[in-house]
Amino acid sequence: MPQGDLCISTKIAEISPRQRVSRLQLSGRAVAVVVVAFAVLLVGFTLYDMSQVPGTVTSPVPTSFTVNGRTYTFNYTATTQAEREAGLMNKMVTNSTTMLFAFPSPIRQSFWMFDTNTSLDMIWVSVSGRVGSVVFVQSDAPPCLVPADQSNSCPVYPLGEPPPEASYVIEAKGGFAAANGIASGTTLEFS
Repeated sequence: MPQGDLCISTKIAEISPRQRVSRLQLSGRAVAVVVVAFAVLLVGFTLYDMSQVPGTVTSPVPTSFTVNGRTYTFNYTATTQAEREAGLMNKMVTNSTTMLFAFPSPIRQSFWMFDTNTSLDMIWVSVSGRVGSVVFVQSDAPPCLVPADQSNSCPVYPLGEPPPEASYVIEAKGGFAAANGIASGTTLEFS
């Protein structure tokens, strides 16, 4: 038997049964404390993450974007939480309407269609510099025209899955993405 194993066996034999039980109880308590601490941190982080509201964008945001050789100017831009919450509600959306939702950093943000006058395409874009890559498209999301006190019954998009992480989301009239060949992976240039 190697010398190290003999020393460990001898030391264990020198500890009384009462000391062994005491040490096991102490190590059990330590494990319980670590588990509880981890659970508290996990719950705290989850609540913190869920309560995060994207802040105001303070850096310049693009006024237009180009996709597949066509350039579009944003009619509306939302850089604050209040502007993002209002979105295209109660606005006349036409075939040429586009709105940029800008976030101070990439975020997973969902959208709804309360009080819009038409169906919309929502295009989530991951951006690096002036170039973006489409990460998700929600096509033809129908308007949700219910009384204000029932607005929480409106569907949240993307349907059935968590929103992808994106720096920008573009809204345009339903059919815009298909008409311009926009799908996941499409490159957009911002200016």
